[in-house]
Amino acid sequence: MSKPMTKTQLVATLADNMSTDKKSAAASLEAICDLITSEVSGGGAVTLPGVGKIYCRERPERMVRNPATGESFKKAADKVVKMTIAKALKDSVNS
Repeated sequence: MSKPMTKTQLVATLADNMSTDKKSAAASLEAICDLITSEVSGGGAVTLPGVGKIYCRERPERMVRNPATGESFKKAADKVVKMTIAKALKDSVNS
């Protein structure tokens, strides 16, 4: 498995693909990340065409176990961010 792409590498590739400078590409990436963060934290969802859907899901209160001590305790309800991968991306990875 190869190493994940770093933010610097992502910005450089994005700048090349957009035929722009790295500063503009970095600003675009930051704007997209801020938009996704604000929308998902507000309870909404964001669909990135060809990539997937990012959304927030609520988990109910539940019993969990500390693996170190074996002690069971009740964990409060919380929210988690989930992502459903688009079929096009799954197909391109598996082909």
